[in-house]
Amino acid sequence: MPKNKAIIMAFKLIASLSAATFCATKFINTADDDPFWRTKAHVPLKSLPESSGYLVFSGNSNRPLAREIASSLGTHLGNVKVGRFADGEINLQVFDHIRGRDVFLIQSTCPPVNEHLMELLLMISTARRASAKKITAVIPYYGYARQDRKMMSRVPISAADVAKLLETVGVDRVIACDLHCGQIQGFFGPRVPVDNLESSIVALDHFKQLNLINPVIVSPDAGGVYRAKKFQSFMMSENCDPGLAMIIKQRAGPNKIERMDLVGSVDGCDAIIIDDMIDTAGTLCQAAEVLKINGARRVFAFATHGLLSKDAMQKIEKSPLDEVVITNTIPLPGNKDTEIADLVPKSNFKSEKVKQVSVATLLAEAIRRAYQKESFSQLFYPKNFKGE
Repeated sequence: MPKNKAIIMAFKLIASLSAATFCATKFINTADDDPFWRTKAHVPLKSLPESSGYLVFSGNSNRPLAREIASSLGTHLGNVKVGRFADGEINLQVFDHIRGRDVFLIQSTCPPVNEHLMELLLMISTARRASAKKITAVIPYYGYARQDRKMMSRVPISAADVAKLLETVGVDRVIACDLHCGQIQGFFGPRVPVDNLESSIVALDHFKQLNLINPVIVSPDAGGVYRAKKFQSFMMSENCDPGLAMIIKQRAGPNKIERMDLVGSVDGCDAIIIDDMIDTAGTLCQAAEVLKINGARRVFAFATHGLLSKDAMQKIEKSPLDEVVITNTIPLPGNKDTEIADLVPKSNFKSEKVKQVSVATLLAEAIRRAYQKESFSQLFYPKNFKGE
């Protein structure tokens, strides 16, 4: 057999085997087949091949989530050491070759905020100095986000300052989940695009299984009405027709509520409080009491970020709340999957009312689309969403 003909036959055989392998794996069409694909970690995504020029790394803040994301992508986390020297300084070294490759750094800047933020800054700087082609910071929870404007004289706008720090050390893109306020995207210059994913979509599947009766979406304050209205629109796209209500609160100081008034009706209804985060849970528990007083049948809550500071778990357990749903952008208190366990907030109390849903599949798909330069549009809305 002539040499050229043998080569051609070999190429045809390889092509047929590749096609058979591809057809044997069923990948979901995230837009059409399953509106709740974001909540199902077992559903295979269009995974990126190991040989492609990208790497995924994680700091200490949320390694369980980072591993889920890597698994959804069909890869593993890169080899990086993020420890501490004896004097408390960060000891960081990347052991993988990253020159000319796209690098994705997964790190929530959750408590201890400054430790995790500094880890992220040094990881970005390390990748930049090692000649990475493009550096994307995947920040499921963006610390300092609540300090987004000057509320009084002589205070910083910390959310903007963190953005400047990230830009300065060389980040090229940021992927985040439910930023406290959308304008944080504008704190970054035009050279650094920011994708603010709607994590509330992952809760739709969970609430759909609760057999809600006359559901009402409740905003815990005036500033959260847009978020609540959007969640209402998402539920309407899933053949549900929830009402909308709002609680007006007057603060006496940080984490101190003087008074709460309900605008709207929840009498005989299942109320769902929608917020972006739960910190000390004081506001949330008081809101639940107001809703119960006004005749709510059951009271649920959903928040993307479960900080659950201090005795938040105990407050939730003793409150009229029936269930609190959070995502895993922040690990639950007492996370031991870290090299700085002695610095992580500790809590031995766990409330059965607190349920976690995962954003790993959503973030993995965002990473895949960013790397393959695909549109993010389908990540922001459920399948049947027609607009607000």
